[in-house]
Amino acid sequence: MSRRVVPRRPSAPAVQPIPSAEPALAPDALEALLRLAREAVAAAVAGGADPDPVAVGAPEFLGPADAFVTLRHRGRLRGCIGTLGAGWPVGRAVVHAAGLAATGDPRFEPVRPGELAGLDLEVSVLGPPRPLADPADFVAGRDGIVVEARGRRALLLPQVATEMGWGATEMLDAVCEKAGLSSDAWRERGTRLLVFEVERAAGPA
Repeated sequence: MSRRVVPRRPSAPAVQPIPSAEPALAPDALEALLRLAREAVAAAVAGGADPDPVAVGAPEFLGPADAFVTLRHRGRLRGCIGTLGAGWPVGRAVVHAAGLAATGDPRFEPVRPGELAGLDLEVSVLGPPRPLADPADFVAGRDGIVVEARGRRALLLPQVATEMGWGATEMLDAVCEKAGLSSDAWRERGTRLLVFEVERAAGPA
């Protein structure tokens, strides 16, 4: 299942623990991010203004982190967009991703108001990426993967491996294909691989 990163206008204001010195998001913060995504999806579908993540008042929302929002309608993918390297506060990243997943994923028509009742949301907050020196260390289902080579870049969230029943090789092949590279480009010396883990929250829209 593909995951696409799409930039949004600059003015536009979801698990395993992340192995870093930064504290993981608390469960209530993840739930608050899910509510924020819900509001952003509803606003985007209605053509209204984005919700203000600062107004929620959660201090965790001020820390920088990339985020993806995945939408499914009655079990089928309906949109998935996120940020990568934006450096935004996580609340802003979630609002950005949710709005575009609902109305700006070029693979799908915009979500219609009548679809909201059957929509499910998943928010994925990305932990800090770290270089993958040895592809043998990649753990499918735990690690997300970013590939960079020959001016191309692509990302797959860790849950894609679980959803597709893929092992490490299949994930590495797939992220290369998504980037428009040969499936075995991850074996080449000039290819850069990064891994990350995510914290997730999911629920109905």
